[in-house]
Amino acid sequence: MTSGITGLGRARARIATLLPTRTDLAPMRRAPRRDLLAGLTVAIVALPLALGFGVSSGLGAEAGLATAVVAGTLAALFGGSNLQVSGPTGAMTVVLVPIVGQYGPTGVLTVGLMAGVMLVALAALRAGRYMRYVPAPVVEGFTLGIACVIGLQQVPNALGVDKPEGDRVLVVAWRAVEEFTRHPNWTAVGLAVAVAAVMLAGARRRPAIPFSILAVIAATVVARLAHLDAADPIGDLPSGLPAPSLGFLDLASLGTLLAPAVAVAALAALESLLSASVADGMTVGQQHDPDRELFGQGLANIAAPLFGGVPATGAIARTAVNVRTGAGSRLAALTHAAVLAVIVFAAAPLVSKIPLAALAGVLLATAVRMVEVGSLKAMAKATRSDALILVLTAVATLALDLVQAVIIGLVVAGGLALRAVAQQARLDQVPLDRGDHSAEEHALLAEHIVAYRIDGPLFFAAAHRFLLELTDVADVRVVILRMSRISTIDATGALVLKDAVEKLRRRGIVVMASGVRAGQRQVLDSVGALEPLRHDGREYATTPEAILGARDYLKGAGLLPAAPAPASRSVGDGARR
Repeated sequence: MTSGITGLGRARARIATLLPTRTDLAPMRRAPRRDLLAGLTVAIVALPLALGFGVSSGLGAEAGLATAVVAGTLAALFGGSNLQVSGPTGAMTVVLVPIVGQYGPTGVLTVGLMAGVMLVALAALRAGRYMRYVPAPVVEGFTLGIACVIGLQQVPNALGVDKPEGDRVLVVAWRAVEEFTRHPNWTAVGLAVAVAAVMLAGARRRPAIPFSILAVIAATVVARLAHLDAADPIGDLPSGLPAPSLGFLDLASLGTLLAPAVAVAALAALESLLSASVADGMTVGQQHDPDRELFGQGLANIAAPLFGGVPATGAIARTAVNVRTGAGSRLAALTHAAVLAVIVFAAAPLVSKIPLAALAGVLLATAVRMVEVGSLKAMAKATRSDALILVLTAVATLALDLVQAVIIGLVVAGGLALRAVAQQARLDQVPLDRGDHSAEEHALLAEHIVAYRIDGPLFFAAAHRFLLELTDVADVRVVILRMSRISTIDATGALVLKDAVEKLRRRGIVVMASGVRAGQRQVLDSVGALEPLRHDGREYATTPEAILGARDYLKGAGLLPAAPAPASRSVGDGARR
């Protein structure tokens, strides 16, 4: 009972450290006018994106707006970054589409709630710090793959055809093209291309101007004035956010929804922490708290489904706009959410007239702008391993799903990193120190003794190569292992060392060791690697001492003359281990 109370107290104390404090909210008072202006600018940029991602997810534009308002507010208040802007994103949409197809809208909302709980648990477990271990090629390949998927998702709306059946974006896009060839809709194509072209060209010349909203407004006006029936609008929007409700929960499918929820939580964590890191890099003096960011995103994803919203993450594009327009505190992200809430309540009838093709153009331009050509070239030129990881992650993102792609990228990157580290382990034969031996005696020693210096890590990835090299020793009487330069050793390395020693001993070769570090002794002793040497008194602190021990053994075997050794000898030089 006492342990349970103690555990509950620790959990409460941990959650308390994740809650915002006055220190977090104090920056909101420094430059409120600048933050309000930045928030307004981000809201203008975010509006068409929220609508478009809501439509692409399969739950409708209203779901995208609800997510931007609810999740944007909670993530701004409770997150770990002063500059992060959260809401629906293209990466999350890619994950949600197959979930909608298999489980329907209630399945998506249930998944979002479950993912939110998982994110809060990850924050409590201090899992945010592990984001730093995701290699850059995995992130770049992941982003490239997402951009391709987002672009392919827009093909049906950009061509003005109904979305074909299918879960794979490549298949759906191809079927949409086939339908377009049978019944071409050049009006939709013109609107989509025009909006995308205006956004891309305008961003190059005047990046501070929100060309996305201007292009969408122009496309909507043109479509209405010309009565272009082919330019389907997004449909009716509710005149306000729905009341929170738990009636959507798909309790019967909780077991089968666990895997999709894990995928959504993993993606939300990855994209949010990546976006927060990007924001830190664009500013001076800002540093996000990864665990608190996970906590804020968790609360946002718990609340958003209650209002009909989809799972949310930190949005890199909107966060970048927030930083570039001068935001300095959470007030900017809160303003962005408040402006979108006003639009939901006051301008829903106007927003509902936006053509789907125009939103497709917005997302096509967004997909193009996600691809950083310079970064891709740098990664491709860095090393072959980096290029392989980037391409593999991008292809897996396109062909499989985002979480599987990241896992594949991490596994391949880890394998290549282990291979590179393993190649650093070397077994070098080194000459015997002459010390105080005569030339004749030194020549005799060299005939019967071989010394090997083990450099680098001796772990599972390099251990078996080490075993082959060590046991392939020529016909000598004594092998001295100089172990002071082993950087790390694991159980596999210790077992392989033990096996090598036993094989040499069975061949009648005496094995001696020198320079074993205290930190490595526990691993070696756990498998009994040095026990035979220690039992025979053949483990030495330094290499000179091991050579003297080898000389005494050779004298006893009659291979060296039994003349007394000189009185003066130096065996304690630690640098000669």
